[in-house]
Amino acid sequence: MTDTVTPTAAGRLFSRPAAVASCVGFVLIGILQSLYGPAVPGLREEFALSPSAAGLGLSLHFTGGVAGVLAFNAIHSRISNKALLGASYALMAAGGAGFAFAPNWPLALAAAFLGGLGFGGIDYGLNQLFAVGFGERSTAMLNILHAHFGIGAVLGPALIAWTGPDGYAYAFGACAVLAGALILCTGGVGSEAPVLSVEKPAATGGLLSRVLIGFIVLYILNVGVEAGVGGWEPTHLETVGYSATVAASATSVYWLMMTVGRFLVVPITLRYSPERILTVCAAGMTACLLLALIPGAAPWAYAGVGLFIAPVFPTGLPWLNRALPQAKRAGAWVIAASMIGGVAAPPLLGMGIESSGIRAVPWLLTVLSGASLVATIWLIRLTRRSAA
Repeated sequence: MTDTVTPTAAGRLFSRPAAVASCVGFVLIGILQSLYGPAVPGLREEFALSPSAAGLGLSLHFTGGVAGVLAFNAIHSRISNKALLGASYALMAAGGAGFAFAPNWPLALAAAFLGGLGFGGIDYGLNQLFAVGFGERSTAMLNILHAHFGIGAVLGPALIAWTGPDGYAYAFGACAVLAGALILCTGGVGSEAPVLSVEKPAATGGLLSRVLIGFIVLYILNVGVEAGVGGWEPTHLETVGYSATVAASATSVYWLMMTVGRFLVVPITLRYSPERILTVCAAGMTACLLLALIPGAAPWAYAGVGLFIAPVFPTGLPWLNRALPQAKRAGAWVIAASMIGGVAAPPLLGMGIESSGIRAVPWLLTVLSGASLVATIWLIRLTRRSAA
């Protein structure tokens, strides 16, 4: 076993066109995930749904995403990388088309789940392959990849604004067409994993289990903060005196800063280790959340949270692969856990807000962010012991 993963020239996973197509793939999954919320008015009118019933579309999408991550991880050793990505794009194409043209709500939900399976396959597959496919540049490339997800998340609502909620079928249909086109762009993806360099053996047993648990906790906490700010920032800002327009605009800036932050961190990843970057990120977003307690500074503080939290997800994966090179399923469990955290965090925070009040939002998020800082420091100690 090794504690580094280095692709040889012969084991290069992505040609330049395939790397570009992969970034487009992350734009696609960003668009797809962000369409469900803006489409709710159109879905309610089309299928005569209650608000909670209309929200099931996104829930089934995320459920399919978790299932897709775990399913494709389970079969990845038996199929090629091209087959994994091609099948995932095909599922998204089928799901997008099915959701666009479904004659009733149960079939639309089945299509959302089907598209979610493909979403999970792309999320798992490209994260795993980018984490090992570019050598020392893998952390930088992962941040670029995830920045394109952010671009898609901005484009999705804009697409619905252009078509109107009643025209949601055109937006989902466009996603299906793009997914189908991307199937043709997997030819430049290598079929075999890079050759592993043989260095010192990694630790085994209980220490490795604690390292994996530590990464799962870290990702759940960070995605919890990410989803919590996105879900509750508008309500908190309105409560402390901002207009609905300002609150909505500030939340858009938060998501935009997440995209910008991933591009800005790229040159930093070439000079500093993931551990150091994640420590600074956790400390920075905790400080910004404390600053959000001051009403006059809150919109700027939330933008700062977006900037600091941006590199966490993509930067942590190369660290995970280096710390647990022999645990092939580690990345899948961490990615799946992050999706579960994104689904569970907003309602759990809502329970805390019910007992503490809206003004407590920054305090509740600071607790999660502070815990992620503690988890990061704990992981640094564990991974140093496993490499000793």
